[in-house]
Amino acid sequence: MEQNQNREIEILKEQMENLKNNVFAQLDELRAMMTASLPNKPAEEKRRSVHVIHDMHPDKRLSEQMAELCCKTEEKGVHGLVTYFGVYNSSGRQSNWIRNNVSADDLLSLIESGVAGKVLACIGNANRLGMLLEILRGPKTVAELVERCGFGSTGQVYHHMKPLLAADIIAEDEQQKGVYVIQPHKVQGIIMLLAGISDMVDETYTQGTWEINEEN
Repeated sequence: MEQNQNREIEILKEQMENLKNNVFAQLDELRAMMTASLPNKPAEEKRRSVHVIHDMHPDKRLSEQMAELCCKTEEKGVHGLVTYFGVYNSSGRQSNWIRNNVSADDLLSLIESGVAGKVLACIGNANRLGMLLEILRGPKTVAELVERCGFGSTGQVYHHMKPLLAADIIAEDEQQKGVYVIQPHKVQGIIMLLAGISDMVDETYTQGTWEINEEN
């Protein structure tokens, strides 16, 4: 009787071992299938000086473009590259823009040259920003700006319009005298500046490697 029980236990152990091996084999097969369905490259790969980021965005095209920017940054020997595009439509007026592989070093040089400071000083005023907002939403007369922006007089509007006109950010509509519009070629700058401010206050869309690289 005891021998039969021992034999049954041995058979049960063998069955358990076989079951375990079958489960592990199925798990390995499933893991291989999942790996094959994923991109060949890891989420991040370290090159000589740049970490190449993969699959950063749900849109495969944008993720591939990000990886390409990382690679080109190293190839060109610059600190970074920027690609951006957008569209803005309001009151039947539309601006579209695309810029590709813009050197971050060239952008930083705008600070050294003083251009960035002058532009920010021109628009970096709550009253002027309020005017830009209203004109971006649609062409406005001086009287409309007085009403919508809370100015006390047309003189105040003209005072704040002066630097915006001088910087060619706004202009009088050629077809409607006394009506002011944003210059079409300046729309993207305003929208992208606001996009930059948005990224300063919300880092949700940023990934990176921030440890110090002692080799560089």
